[in-house]
Amino acid sequence: MKDYNEILKEIAIEIEPLRHIGKQADYIPALAKVNPDRFGMCITSTDGIVTEYGDMEERFSIQSVTKVFSLSMSLSLKGEQLWTRVSKEPSGAAFNSLIQLELDRGIPKNPFINAGAIVLADVLMSELESPLEEYLAFVRAISNDPTIDYNHEVASSEREKGYINAAIANMLKYYGNLDNDIEDVLRFYFMQCSVEMNCRQLSRAFLPFANRKSEFLFNGIHLTASQVKRINAIMQTCGFYNDAGEYSYLVGLPGKSGVGGGIGAVYPGRYAVATWSPRLNEKGNSVMGMKALELLTTYTNESIF
Repeated sequence: MKDYNEILKEIAIEIEPLRHIGKQADYIPALAKVNPDRFGMCITSTDGIVTEYGDMEERFSIQSVTKVFSLSMSLSLKGEQLWTRVSKEPSGAAFNSLIQLELDRGIPKNPFINAGAIVLADVLMSELESPLEEYLAFVRAISNDPTIDYNHEVASSEREKGYINAAIANMLKYYGNLDNDIEDVLRFYFMQCSVEMNCRQLSRAFLPFANRKSEFLFNGIHLTASQVKRINAIMQTCGFYNDAGEYSYLVGLPGKSGVGGGIGAVYPGRYAVATWSPRLNEKGNSVMGMKALELLTTYTNESIF
């Protein structure tokens, strides 16, 4: 079999025609400034081998990819009780749908749509003494990189234009599924989304979800092997909003996307992979990133199916 270095080079050649398809998330002013023509990809194996291609040094706002970390912390702290406030079902609707939240009477479909992630932010605010500091400490620990930080400009930019998220938070409050102050929860949620990583860091951060041999314990956050398996299941079914079925069909790896153009995914027992390309399709997922992951599992014949 070809090695991953050769495979990444072949992928880069094949996805080149997609370089100018789609556009970055310009509804968030700070993200509109990002060069949309970037592409990077990094594979980190469970035995520590790193294979990478493209723009590796540039950090990007991971946006909704951060919801995997929020879920990890919330599930560690609350256990099965967490599922009384958020479901585990694919949404079939846009990631910021108000209609769906109203139909479900304030119980978000899953932790990876915006309503679910806002509930997780509320959970962490209630459980942690210093939510911002402890959240960042966990992200730094799981990625083994103390330089990772929030981007305050991005967080402020999101709050400035965060009308729909504010509406979601108000609806959650109306249905009794938000305990803390609405503005405080939103501020924490936007800060989570503003976390910046490069592909190498993001791949490393996803590795614990692929590595079945090592204990999941980072900065006091502990997950059992069974809980890690369940997070992977939710990534597989819910990680790409209303594009989740198409992603599963094409790629076949548990993963999570963000409107910053990043994607983190895992092949359990083998590797974690991260891609970044800011141009998005109409569902909010990276055009080049989705295709790169499809080609990766096609060329290697490595997927969960």
